[in-house]
Amino acid sequence: MKNKHVIFQDWGQVDYQEAWDRQEEIFKKVVNEKTENRNLETPIPTDNYLIFTQHPHVYTLGKSGKPENLLLDDQGLEDKHASFYKINRGGDITYHGPGQLVGYPILDLDNFFTDIHRYLRTLEEAIIMLLADYGIKGDRLDGFTGVWIEPQSPRARKICAMGVRCSRWVTMHGFALNVHPELSYFNNIVPCGIDDKAVTSLELELGYKPDMHELKTRLRSKIAELFDMQIVDTVEQPTK
Repeated sequence: MKNKHVIFQDWGQVDYQEAWDRQEEIFKKVVNEKTENRNLETPIPTDNYLIFTQHPHVYTLGKSGKPENLLLDDQGLEDKHASFYKINRGGDITYHGPGQLVGYPILDLDNFFTDIHRYLRTLEEAIIMLLADYGIKGDRLDGFTGVWIEPQSPRARKICAMGVRCSRWVTMHGFALNVHPELSYFNNIVPCGIDDKAVTSLELELGYKPDMHELKTRLRSKIAELFDMQIVDTVEQPTK
């Protein structure tokens, strides 16, 4: 029996290591639920989670990433008040910081569809639909994950990065949408290993800072619609 209910949590601003540890704890719980179900005559539906958060300045490097795409040494990181982690998602290097909305769907895809490419395209579509609400045309760039603006033009710029991990069809990590972050921090990396494309934000594209609470509400609704999920047990913290 498929469980389309998804527990939504807004963690506010959380240190990256703490958020990673909390993700891993939930991820392992869901995987263990699936393992235990194999021994039950009547399986118990596994839980699903959708987590929104923001992080203090941090650079993360995925499994396929190149360390040289971080352009700062230890002293440079200290000067920027930023941390650095090598992590177990796909993708190369990216930046997280205040003003960037990070989403961590921890979903048992057996409850939805077992296709990781479709999963990524569906997350991208939710972001594209959200941007359309603000009059921005988001798009995809062939060969790359994430959401772009004018991807086929010399002004191509990325507004949302994605990198996920999936084991036994349970997902973790997710997407990072630039709402109103300090974009200068992207100058210290080769974002996602792409050295010939710019990075942008909703604030830069719109000319004003969008309301974060409203944006979260809209995006949560888009994700729920596209995945045919029902959001339950909402736990929210004050927007930072």
